[in-house]
Parts: sequence; structure tokens; C-alpha cells
Amino acid sequence: MAGHSKWSSIKHKKGAADAKRGKIFSKIIKEITVSAKLGGSDPESNPRLRTAMLKARTENMPKDNIERAIKKGSGESDGAVFYELTYEGYAPGGVAIIIDTLTDNKNRTAGEVRSTLTKLGGSLGTTGSVSYMFQTKGVIAYDAEIYSEDEIFEAALELGAEDVSGDEDVIEIITEAGDFNSVLEGLQEKGLKELTAEISKISDTTVTLDHDKTRKVLNLIERLEDLDDVQQVSSNLEIPDDFEDEE
Repeated sequence: MAGHSKWSSIKHKKGAADAKRGKIFSKIIKEITVSAKLGGSDPESNPRLRTAMLKARTENMPKDNIERAIKKGSGESDGAVFYELTYEGYAPGGVAIIIDTLTDNKNRTAGEVRSTLTKLGGSLGTTGSVSYMFQTKGVIAYDAEIYSEDEIFEAALELGAEDVSGDEDVIEIITEAGDFNSVLEGLQEKGLKELTAEISKISDTTVTLDHDKTRKVLNLIERLEDLDDVQQVSSNLEIPDDFEDEE
């Protein structure tokens, strides 16, 4: 998972540099709202809601925001109807890409996703064209300047994590999707503070490109993630260990 760990490093740096907290909050609120609508307002009996709330806390979202989103989703206040749509396609260099969205306007989202892909050298694929390459996993990242890989490795495996890898910036834990909440909460109880924590799609089959094309793919992913309706973008790009992203 070395390439994925490198991507976590880049995303963390960009997130800190771009200060996109308001947009991040908006997307998490959507997820909490939909989770509460589909599975009820009790996180103990609604794993998806529990996961969304954990992500909200990771991003230091105020408790009031979380509670309002739950009330909105559970019908205690009026709210828009959201649809979950997933798009599959290709980025430059033949990189497989999956775009998960939550939207109250299907036509708007489809148009924005298609336009962004086309403008930046990608293309939409048919349903099932790339999703077979991906597995849904839990991904938890820690700051390598604060924690040692051995420290994280021992704690994570004790709690049932699947894999631990790292580079000079980030130590990354991979879990089965069903174990994500218990592993994350167990690590928090041990006093370990994560950088990011999410359910993500990871591919076992990766594509390696030269640095210029890698940069183009990362730019496309970042532009897609900037779209208000896009919750997550997954790809099978393997980022070289010596890759340095341009600021």
C-alpha cells in the first residue's frame, strides 16, 4: 500500500495548505444527513452514521453541526432529498477512477463530473467498467513525525487491522470495512490521534505513470473533489516514492 500512503501524504498537505474546511464540513453534513435518513438517528444501531460521525470528529466539526445534520436526516427538520450516484471512468494514462457523489440534482452532478473529466483528459466509463478492480476498506492515517511505525503497527494489529505501511510523512492503517469503527475507536482509546479516517475504495491492481502524467491525474482528482456533490474519488494510481507534487 506504499502508493496509497504517498497519496495520503499529498492529500494531507493539500488539505492543510488549501484550508478547505468549510467544504469538507458541507460534505460530511450531507453524509450524516443521508446516513440518519436511511438507518435512523442512533449511531449504535447505524454503522454508516457512526462512521460519518467519527469522520466529523476527526475534522473537528462542532457537535451542534453534527446534531443538526442528524435531526435533518431523521425527519425532525425539513431537508432536501439526496441521491447516491457513483460514476466510473478513466483519468489520463488509463488510470481507473471511481467518483462517489451525494446530490439533490442528478443532472447537475452528471454534467459537472463529465465536464471536469473531459476538460482534464479523462473520460466516463460504463457501470462496472472499473469497479471490479476495487475493494472497500477502512483507511486511517497518522502523522509519522509524531508516531513511529512500530508503535502504530503493534497497536493496530492488536485491534484487528489488516495492514500498516508508511513513509516519512504518514503512517497508514488498512482495515476491513466492517472493522473500521472498532479499530479507529480502539486506537483513539490508546491515545493515538489520527490525521484522517475514512472508508475508501482501494485497488489491488495499480498503474504507475511518469511524474508529469501522475501530476495530471492528481490535478484531475483534486478538481473532482472540489465539486460540491462529490464525496470521494478513488483511483488505482500508484504514486512513485520519489514523486514530489508541485505547489
